[in-house]
Amino acid sequence: MIKVKICGIKTRETAIEADQSGADFIGFIFYKKSSRFINPFKAAEIANSVNCKKVGVFVDESPGVINGITRLVGLDYVQLHGNEDVKFASKIRAPIIKAWRYNAELDMREVNNYPCDIILLDSFVKGRVGGTGKTFDWRKASLETRKLTKPFLIAGGISIDNVREVIDIFRPYGIDVSGSLEINGVKSANKIREFMETVKDL
Repeated sequence: MIKVKICGIKTRETAIEADQSGADFIGFIFYKKSSRFINPFKAAEIANSVNCKKVGVFVDESPGVINGITRLVGLDYVQLHGNEDVKFASKIRAPIIKAWRYNAELDMREVNNYPCDIILLDSFVKGRVGGTGKTFDWRKASLETRKLTKPFLIAGGISIDNVREVIDIFRPYGIDVSGSLEINGVKSANKIREFMETVKDL
């Protein structure tokens, strides 16, 4: 089955629901400007409650802080969602998911050459680093993703209504979902369960 990453987890209840419903990854956002920011100590408590892979999302944070939070929380992956270059990546002491915002100027050779384990393609919205809930030109992008040499995740506006479409178009390693599983900005255990049931039936 396709891998599912549920990002922006902030409570133990929704983390456990994601885990028990079959999500492969949960994401904690350690970017203070995000509405989904979580304190690392709280994330560490939640992480101890689940068995799925834990991902920490960072935006142009220092390597020292990232490595410290990785140890504290017990992260399995570090997701770099800013302008972190190759030299920066070499300082990270965990497997890396590197996020790229897809647009016409994105060079897949650069993406392939980045020292990461998994690639994440997200929507490009000027002035925003992610979490926009916006989709991008999936069919055009799918032609480019054929050039990728590493596993890749698709993010940006994925919901229970279009998850089949995105999987059919890209045949990706996995998908990254967040906003569509929220009610008034808060993750819903019911929405998580319904989404995972839908994915399992695809």
